[in-house]
Amino acid sequence: MINETASSPHDRPTLRAAPNVEVYPQIETHEELRVLVMSVMAIEREPSESPEALMARDSLVMFNPESRLVASFEGRLMTESEAAYEQLDAALQPLNHTPFFRLVNGKHVVHIMSGRVRRQPIRWTWNLILFIATFLSVLYVGTIMGLSELAATDEALARRLAQDIAPELWRGLPYALSILLILGAHELGHFFAARFHRVHVSLPFFIPMPFNLLGTMGAVILQREPHRNRKVLLDVGAAGPLFGLIFALPILMIGLSTAPTGPVTPGGIVEGNSFVYALAKTITFGEFLPNGSIDVYMNQLTTAGWVGLLVTALNLIPIGQLDGGHIAYSLVGHRARWLYFPVILALIGLTFRSDIWFYWLILLLLFGRLYAVPLDAITPLDRRRRAIAVLALIVFIVTFVPIPLSEVEGSVLPIPRDNAEFALLGAAAMLVFQRLRR
Repeated sequence: MINETASSPHDRPTLRAAPNVEVYPQIETHEELRVLVMSVMAIEREPSESPEALMARDSLVMFNPESRLVASFEGRLMTESEAAYEQLDAALQPLNHTPFFRLVNGKHVVHIMSGRVRRQPIRWTWNLILFIATFLSVLYVGTIMGLSELAATDEALARRLAQDIAPELWRGLPYALSILLILGAHELGHFFAARFHRVHVSLPFFIPMPFNLLGTMGAVILQREPHRNRKVLLDVGAAGPLFGLIFALPILMIGLSTAPTGPVTPGGIVEGNSFVYALAKTITFGEFLPNGSIDVYMNQLTTAGWVGLLVTALNLIPIGQLDGGHIAYSLVGHRARWLYFPVILALIGLTFRSDIWFYWLILLLLFGRLYAVPLDAITPLDRRRRAIAVLALIVFIVTFVPIPLSEVEGSVLPIPRDNAEFALLGAAAMLVFQRLRR
């Protein structure tokens, strides 16, 4: 998942100076800016609305509290929008100003905002600390899985080894390495796509959580500047889940091919089926499982692959700061905001079926309306990128699990319900993290 500060002033009512932003003096005149804009656009009029109204209407980034909207022009671009933006941005750079391209009521609008983002090196100390903590966290959870697998054949030995678990941590390496490979590929997909487009981003921040079922709450990278246009937004947003899926699928298939099957026991917990997971089991075992009498017993690799599919689906939910939100906005622009309430209502309905959705519902209520609006919102996606965006949304559909965990018999879902406090803790932690980041 890649997180970017919202690009709308009413999404960020309290603005604070950021260390990676430099305030520049006013050295331009309005006529100078007008001449520069006329090199790329036939100006028809200058909007009469107040700067505050224009910023709210067109989702303009305020780089710092001293930034201001210095000029706005409406008309028709005389050349292709992507090339026009490159030309105007290069001309405004010596003036320390930033252009914004918007399409309003069928008209091209060019806004000029004072200030530019200044890139600064990002320290990687916390990235390393959190990665080590997450490795130990998933290693511990994987060891518990390994001892559970051992208990199926020698319960007494498994209980004895569990009394001093430290020497047995090597048993958790299959899960730990697999889940970190999947999550790492996901975040590095974002990272390298962003670097390819010269977008300033941090290294991944892994989030340890040793006392839940997975051992981690995933990872996130922080973006330090807006995307240039919707093409960049799509490339960066889609690279993560698609690259993560490339590693999740073979790990899942290897895990299923080495996983035993056995009778379904009352009171046991079964994992939910997405279309991809159900198809993978059918290919491996020649029939859909569970079939009413037997089911696959998930080993460490199977669990890591299943979690990889789940993480892919969660990140592709098409709203807000999630990867799916970036993809949806790149595809349909501001109309992506229309998905917010349908998705929230759907998650509320799913929460009544599985408490595990409570965590995501809280997060999306807090951050689901914050969208990454690029500097150039006029340039559309090309045909290849539209196909990638549609593919990513199809991946969301085929990897989505409506009920991730459920009990074989009975109405109580013990594992999700017992983890409700961790969902609340996670939501609070993410809120604090967001405030600190700002």
